[in-house]
Amino acid sequence: MLRRVISEHVEDAREVQEPDASRVALTWSGEPGRLEELTHGMLLDQAARAAAALARLGVRAGDRVAVHLPLVPESVIATLACGRLDAIRTTLPVSLTVPELVARTRESDARVVITADAAFWDGAVRPVKALLDHALARGAAAGGASDRTVLVVNRCSRPVSWKPGRDMWWHEALEGAVKSR
Repeated sequence: MLRRVISEHVEDAREVQEPDASRVALTWSGEPGRLEELTHGMLLDQAARAAAALARLGVRAGDRVAVHLPLVPESVIATLACGRLDAIRTTLPVSLTVPELVARTRESDARVVITADAAFWDGAVRPVKALLDHALARGAAAGGASDRTVLVVNRCSRPVSWKPGRDMWWHEALEGAVKSR
């Protein structure tokens, strides 16, 4: 849950107090029993790094970034990063089939797609990137864009197919990003 701290003692209701960087801004619980908490400071830092990484990949204001992630903290971070760049976040739900993903990736015209290696749901590990790989291959074979960058969030530590020159680990892209505030 994202929380915005609004001063209770402000005469003008439009004034917003800066959130305390050490307060929890996002709490995520996933399977199996995994819990992650990000403070305001951590969330803003990660969003700045993600925005810098996207900018380094050529994302500019008005560009689309497709997000093909389960409900994980990186989805929120990607949204905030897009907001920093005035880029358009396009959601590709992980429940889509390959034909649906082909159509949605073609419609999105995104230069960057953010996905996960896999995801836990219903007590099992389900492929996420593998489905996206199939969809991107089908789309490229049908004349769609083939110059996309795919940022891969490591959520399940499972082996994952890799296309050199296209695929990059999310955490490595963020590590190499210089924050811009």
